[in-house]
Amino acid sequence: MKHKDVSRRDFLKTLGLGSLAATVPLGAGIPGKAARKPNVVLIFSDDQGTVDVNCYGTKDLHTPNMDALAKRGVRFTQFYVGAPICSPSRAALMTGRYPQRAGLATNAWGDRGLPPQQETIAEMMKKGGYRTGIFGKWHLGDVPEMSPTRQGFDEFFGHKVGCIDNYSHFFYWQGPNKHDLWRNDDVAWEDGKYFPDMVVDEAVRFMEENRDRPFFLYVPFNMPHYPLQGEPEYREMYNNADDPRSMYAAFVATLDEKIGDVVGAIDRLGLRDDTIIIFLSDHGHSVEERTFGGGGSAGPYRGHKFTLWEGGIRVPCIISWPGHIAENEVRDQAAMSLDWLPTIARYCGVEPPDRIVDGRDITAVIESPDARSPHDIMHWEIHKHWAVRDGDWKLVHNGPATVEDGVEIPSTEYFLSDLSKDVTERNNIADNHRDIVERLTRLHEDWAADVVRQ
Repeated sequence: MKHKDVSRRDFLKTLGLGSLAATVPLGAGIPGKAARKPNVVLIFSDDQGTVDVNCYGTKDLHTPNMDALAKRGVRFTQFYVGAPICSPSRAALMTGRYPQRAGLATNAWGDRGLPPQQETIAEMMKKGGYRTGIFGKWHLGDVPEMSPTRQGFDEFFGHKVGCIDNYSHFFYWQGPNKHDLWRNDDVAWEDGKYFPDMVVDEAVRFMEENRDRPFFLYVPFNMPHYPLQGEPEYREMYNNADDPRSMYAAFVATLDEKIGDVVGAIDRLGLRDDTIIIFLSDHGHSVEERTFGGGGSAGPYRGHKFTLWEGGIRVPCIISWPGHIAENEVRDQAAMSLDWLPTIARYCGVEPPDRIVDGRDITAVIESPDARSPHDIMHWEIHKHWAVRDGDWKLVHNGPATVEDGVEIPSTEYFLSDLSKDVTERNNIADNHRDIVERLTRLHEDWAADVVRQ
């Protein structure tokens, strides 16, 4: 493939060493030419478990490239997404708003998607002089008025609905099984080509073509979301592991390789010190039948995709910007995917949307482990299931039953945890703290009334 002029082993070696010489930002030191604004590469994985990167504690996965990003950046331990399912989580990331305020509280389907009047991070960056591109999974509406090209992206290549077969590019989840591969607003036919490779090709081409101007590149990979179609070498690597972990692990390793390809291209183009790289998952791992009932891991945390337990909404998240932020450091403060829009606006010197933004600028948190989290209170809601966190107190309402370590924890109407003492959410202390349950319930009610405001 054209972007792999350096071998896979060379990518891993280069990234693993983390010792590339610093490059001079374009325009720096050139008379009459101002230093460029930083590029932003936002990488979003799909259905990746809370701890499913080696630097987050998992030891059976092959993730050298994600680990290398953490070595050259800041890794968050209490990072949350806006929802435990795909579309509302993406809506929160793209708008900096709770999904309910963004107008997409459940998965996009048919004519349901991110309302065109919402302002996305791509629109913000484009107004700030950035070239914008998305390559991968959109899942914020598949009707023309909800296309990425109508939401601030100059270029789009990928699929618009929830999942596709990586070789035929047909919608995978349920009928009708329709072809879903697009280049901008035109149907694209690339029969037999491996979708993750095409995503990398497009991302690398985009960076090559825009290397002399600031760009915002959004790479929402469809991995390790089902169908679990890892590359052959990684299927062989996990051939002796138990299913479904083996299939999931092979797809995570494939994801890691593709992230390495993107980061390696940034290095080859001499743009590493000029580029903010952000990586996170859209929510926790899936236990759906289509993914053979599991494969991912939330580690000590309870729950998974579709739940508001920690395993559904707490995700791996890393930011790397060599020469500008700390390297190989960890931040334990609570932060959210909604925060990336105002944070990127701050780093890039662009104007945030002139409307309510629920996210907060977390540059101070990135700078210091002693900075205060900007979130005293955080909220989530999916269907009739809601949660609120105030400091270390977390209340989950109508949380579904889950199976943890082979033991079922039953559903309950109100489940209260003190996360400083029980991050596993195994011990319900609601009956001992009725006053706190009532206070957090009121906080949720007030929030639910507020997020209808645009």
